[in-house]
Amino acid sequence: MKKIMFKRVLVASIISLFFVQSLYLTLEPTYVIAASVNDSVVVTLTVDAGITITSPTDVTMSPNMGITANGSIGSSAWTVKTNNTTGYSLAVKASAAPALVSGANSFADYTEAVNGTPEVWSVPASSKEFGYSAYGTDVATATWGTGAGCGSAGAPLGTMKYVGFEITDKTVATASTVTPFAGTATTVCYAVEQDTVYAASGVYTATITATATTL
Repeated sequence: MKKIMFKRVLVASIISLFFVQSLYLTLEPTYVIAASVNDSVVVTLTVDAGITITSPTDVTMSPNMGITANGSIGSSAWTVKTNNTTGYSLAVKASAAPALVSGANSFADYTEAVNGTPEVWSVPASSKEFGYSAYGTDVATATWGTGAGCGSAGAPLGTMKYVGFEITDKTVATASTVTPFAGTATTVCYAVEQDTVYAASGVYTATITATATTL
């Protein structure tokens, strides 16, 4: 009898131990060792440099010259847009020398006291001359004057500095960075004058080219 009881107790103990182990395995937290790998990419965007320039309308200088009017003025405004990191330059030139002609007749290109250096407008007696100046955000006032207009009643503005046209480019504006989204405008002022001499009647024309270049 004792032997049978011992077996029963042993079997019960084994069953209880199995149950406890099963319960422990069920409830025991599972520990997982994390593993990871990584990689990286480089995203490249190329922004191409570009430049544009507007095309203003042709210019009719005012007033008409004649027996009673000795001077006339006009202007063109060019707007340059560029995203070029180092900026742009704007230059102008005439297609011929002298620039302003009517058949066999012409106005002399403006003559400066120091050749090629802009100066306050002044035409000597017995001369008739055609010249230009410029103003705008990117125009150097030390070179071209401090005015912000071309003048009135046919007379050039006294705070502007003028020079004669050449058939090679002369820089009138420059910047070392990108322009605003709307661009930057530069105005070129034209002036003619006859001093104690008459220009022959006729229609005089000059072809002026503005060139914007990335730096």
